[in-house]
Order: sequence, then structure tokens, then C-alpha cells
Amino acid sequence: MTVRDAATFNPKPSMDRLAEGGLSGVNRAFPGVSNATLYRIASASGVGSAFVLLVNAAKRSGLTATSDLTQILAPLAEIFALGLVVGLFLAVGRRAGLFGTIAFILNFVALASLEGVEVVINLVFSKLPPTTIIELQSGPLGLVLVASSLLFLFGTVAFVISLAIGTIVPRIPLALYLGSAMPIAFRAFVPELALDLGLAALAAALVWLSVWLWSHAGTFATSTPRG
Repeated sequence: MTVRDAATFNPKPSMDRLAEGGLSGVNRAFPGVSNATLYRIASASGVGSAFVLLVNAAKRSGLTATSDLTQILAPLAEIFALGLVVGLFLAVGRRAGLFGTIAFILNFVALASLEGVEVVINLVFSKLPPTTIIELQSGPLGLVLVASSLLFLFGTVAFVISLAIGTIVPRIPLALYLGSAMPIAFRAFVPELALDLGLAALAAALVWLSVWLWSHAGTFATSTPRG
């Protein structure tokens, strides 16, 4: 190897070439799970989130008895939803450029924080007397619960807008997704029926978007969105 060759030799894969190819470029350099499979995993996560939301709605409306299992399942809705949100962002949301990225981050953080809220409500508050719950809500915990709810509302609105900027995502599930955010975010102030309907509407939106993402996984796996 000459001095000139040594100066230009780079043992690492070219990150510029990887960036040009998006996720497809990464898969070519580091073979592994295909992009289509990852999108379908995200779709399955969305269906899982919808199932948990329906269980929560049934529990709240009295159609299903409250048990340790239903209380443990409740916080999983947000965890599964995160998978779908990531998949939708990589497939569509990043086409909205900087706004799409900010909306994704905001929604991701909102869902992560709401996961903590669900843990507190279902696994902590359910074991405490009402007086203790009121006392806890009057302190910093109450502020965190309110902040998480507002963050969920703003994050959902921003993320839905980022998905709607293009023309490829079905509008009906996006409308259901957006409309369900209000009663869920303000669960403490809306009638129980409104919250149950909001959970059901969100579940329907997640299933619709999951099926749509699954059916287009092959297309998104080979495309490189430009934002």
C-alpha cells in the first residue's frame, strides 16, 4: 500500500453512502432484519395497543371485571403505541421535514410520560384510599399528571398534522386519532362515556393505521423519503 493509498483508505463503511440510502443503505452494509419486517412489527405493536385500549374501555364501563391482570395490562397500551409511532414516522412522518421530526419527538415523549401516568393510576392509585389519592394529587404528582395529559394532547395534534401533510395516509383514521385525544387528555373532566368512546375511537384508528402500514410495508421498505 502506497502513502497515497494509505491516506485515502477508510476501513469503516461510508456514512455518506449509508445516509443516501436511508435505512436501505444500512441494511445493505449490515444485513439483518429487513425494513419491511420492521414496519410489520410496528404494525403489530399498533394492534397490540388497540387491544389493550379496548380492554381498558371495557374495564372502565363495567363490561369486564377489574383484576390484577387488567391493571397490569393497562400501561402496555402506550408501550405498544410507541412501536407504531416509530414506524409511522419512519414511513411517513419524516417526509414533513423538521416539523415532522419535532412532532415525532414530542409525541414519543408524551406517550412515554403517559406510560408513567398509567402505571400510577392502575398500579398505585388502585391500592390507595381516596383521601391519600387526593393528597398526592394536590402535590407535585398532580402537576406531573396534568403536564403529561397536556403533552399527550399537543403531541398527538402535532404528530397527526405531520402525517396529514402528505396525501398517502388515510384521513379517516387520522381524524379518529385526533378526535380521541381530547377526552383522553382531559379524562378527569369528561363524562365516563366520553372517555370510553375516546378509547374505542383511538383503538379503531390504531388498527386502521396498523393495517395500512402493514399493507404498504414493502413499498416503504424500498423508498427513501426526502424531507
